[in-house]
Amino acid sequence: MSAGFVRYSPEIETFDPKLSEYMIRIIDFWETKVRESPATEGSGRAVCGAHAKTIGVVRAAVEILGDAKAPYAQGIYAKSGHHDALIRFSSASNHLGPDAALGPVLGFAIKIFDVGGTKLMDDEPDATTFDLVLKNNPTFIANTAKNYQFIEEIGDQAADYLARGRAGFHELLADLLTGKGTLEQRDWAWEELFAFVKAATQTPVRNPLLSTYWTMAAVRHGDHVAKVRVAPVAENAETAIHHHLDLSRAPDVFGPTLADELQAHAFDFALQVQLCTDLAAMPVNDTTVDWPEQLSPFVTVGRVHLPRQDISGPENFDKGDALAFNQWRVTAEHRPLGEIMDVRRIYATSAKVRRALNHQPQREPINADEVLPPSRGGDWDPPTRRREEGQPPSG
Repeated sequence: MSAGFVRYSPEIETFDPKLSEYMIRIIDFWETKVRESPATEGSGRAVCGAHAKTIGVVRAAVEILGDAKAPYAQGIYAKSGHHDALIRFSSASNHLGPDAALGPVLGFAIKIFDVGGTKLMDDEPDATTFDLVLKNNPTFIANTAKNYQFIEEIGDQAADYLARGRAGFHELLADLLTGKGTLEQRDWAWEELFAFVKAATQTPVRNPLLSTYWTMAAVRHGDHVAKVRVAPVAENAETAIHHHLDLSRAPDVFGPTLADELQAHAFDFALQVQLCTDLAAMPVNDTTVDWPEQLSPFVTVGRVHLPRQDISGPENFDKGDALAFNQWRVTAEHRPLGEIMDVRRIYATSAKVRRALNHQPQREPINADEVLPPSRGGDWDPPTRRREEGQPPSG
């Protein structure tokens, strides 16, 4: 069955010879942004450079089904198991503010506990956490580190552009296409422009518990190459209270919606893997390309359960504020692939700056209870308590 799936090898990745030079500038951009954020964002504390606004931090359980066919049953998905987890729902914007101003693009970052194996984070290789960093958009908005530099700068200043009305919007598009006038016409960022506009204009305003979230870029999947997503199960739509959201009705809509839903019911997502079958149609290095599902469908390898719980109090934000998520907090079998994924490892640097400014621990939590104790009145039954005594971590 695996004959049609692309085999992983380092040769499938390409990197710009100037990548290290670009990385110095990108790190400086994010470190500066985080250092200035207590003043520029008006909160008096440092916020995440990307995904600045937390919508809610949620306790969860991840079940690895262990019944997938061999090409999908790779790495941590190779055997069945249960894990405690934490999920940070967030706005994908670099800023704080009303949901209507920040837009409908959301993040779903999940930290899975009790996962064995060396992680690809230099500071904490022995941590037993494993991160999946997802967004409610199947593609990313930059293909190269060179273009990432000006795209992040333009995205960070999007509100300033749009404040100038139609002329400002036209200027934003022109700057993105031409790299603010630095690119030769043959190098104009057409793919990034289309991806940016699609994400900004076609991402639906939707209940966070009824949305699908993707890795956007490719990752190694043991012997193969994959993208990963979580998709709401059909029962979520039947259970949900809020089916239509109006972001103009209040400054905060997504957060209260999430709190209302989880106060009333539990929700589930299917954890799914899409394997690459054709590097031309499903490229590793062009993250603006949506991999066609007709070439390779997503296959369910696990389930993410969000129990009924109370996340409505301010302590939810306070306790989750010190969390840091990174695409590289994974084992080698799930290594992020391609130049843009290599760039995204720099978020660890900005997280260190944020934690230092906020006087927060510079380490991974040992378990979910350390961050969010089980909610009173919820239906939480930690999988670690269901696990047979003495069973080792998965992976």
